[in-house]
Amino acid sequence: MNKKKMLGLLSGVALSMVLAACGPGESGSEATEDTKQSNGEGSTTLVVWEDIDKAKGIEDAVAEFEEIHNVTVEVIEKPYANQIEDLRLDGPGGTGPDVLTMPGDQIGTSVTEGLLYELQVDEEIQNMYSEASMQSQMVDGKVYGLPKAVETTMLYYNKDIVSEEDLPETLDEWYELSKELTDGENFGFLALWDQIYYANSVMSGYGGYIFGQDGEGKYDVTDIGLNNEGAVEAAEVMQRFYEDNLFPSGIIGEQGINVLDSLFTEGKAAAVISGPWNLDPFSSAGVDYGVTTLPTLPNGEPMSSFIGVKSYNVSSYSKNPELAQEFVEFIANEENSRTRFELTQEVPAVTALADDSVIMENEAAQAVAKQSQVSVLTPNVPEMNEVWLPADAALQTIATGQAEPKAALDEATQAIENQIEANHGGQ
Repeated sequence: MNKKKMLGLLSGVALSMVLAACGPGESGSEATEDTKQSNGEGSTTLVVWEDIDKAKGIEDAVAEFEEIHNVTVEVIEKPYANQIEDLRLDGPGGTGPDVLTMPGDQIGTSVTEGLLYELQVDEEIQNMYSEASMQSQMVDGKVYGLPKAVETTMLYYNKDIVSEEDLPETLDEWYELSKELTDGENFGFLALWDQIYYANSVMSGYGGYIFGQDGEGKYDVTDIGLNNEGAVEAAEVMQRFYEDNLFPSGIIGEQGINVLDSLFTEGKAAAVISGPWNLDPFSSAGVDYGVTTLPTLPNGEPMSSFIGVKSYNVSSYSKNPELAQEFVEFIANEENSRTRFELTQEVPAVTALADDSVIMENEAAQAVAKQSQVSVLTPNVPEMNEVWLPADAALQTIATGQAEPKAALDEATQAIENQIEANHGGQ
């Protein structure tokens, strides 16, 4: 991961000094002054859509921004994955937000639909964030958001079943331990490999990929690597866990995630692959667990999971886009990102915080940070919408033994190509 710590630190300090110099009713930029003049001093209200149970992480920053700019910020919690869909409905009617938070892989589609406002942020601000997280916010070299947090899948293990000292480090070791522990009610290692979101960690480690990329990181949606030799080999590696009944049948399909979570919280699974979203639920269930990076693959390569990026973005329907951009820059700066981590445990994308003592002491944050270094971004192009269903369908037929990996992945790849041609003109 490209860490430009000093630039990021200087940027954060510079931004903080600018904001600190502004008192109530004063302007931090010409854009804000223009906004106030057109709306009346102190009469502006910004509507911010924040993720569920995450508003606590920005309360102090919101209050500070309100005082600095003499504005009102109304924070509304909504599931972040659904916010862009709500914007499609509410934006045109004038009831949408000025600022929203969303997954990075939705950026491309949202820009194509004209839902997001292009941010004018200089390279100094961009350099505050990890290269991958910032890349997720860009379309054709233009910036449409700033990273809020990064997440990857990681390995949760039950310390009452397997100790940290005896923790397997490779997938082959987990396979052998699972054979010892699995008895029909209790299981060893579990993963949702009938879904491409999770299966990609194995496929990517063998050389499979969703879309190819050029030297500048631009996706070539005509180059689909879901059925190449590496992807097929990866599918065969995953398939053996199903064939040998090391995964319960209920873990396949729509209810799979609920089954996996239940088995772990009930102490019936030694380890599961999941994400940061389960830190609190697993703790609340009373599980004495540890977290670490994903195990090494049989070919010696690390599992390369998807990097998910949550971001703050400005709606194209905002009547105060310049002020909304200032809010995004402020809420995502180094100081406020650190505070948000302490209150929400969402791992910040600010590179200067990678060695922060508070984050370094957090086991889950370290697991995410380390896993991110060997992982790949979820493609943020509109064509990614055509991948999920065919890929998942193929993986389910592999998991249930209804089709061999090569045939299933060939069929999925053809379906994806057809849908891209039909819905995106083959571009």
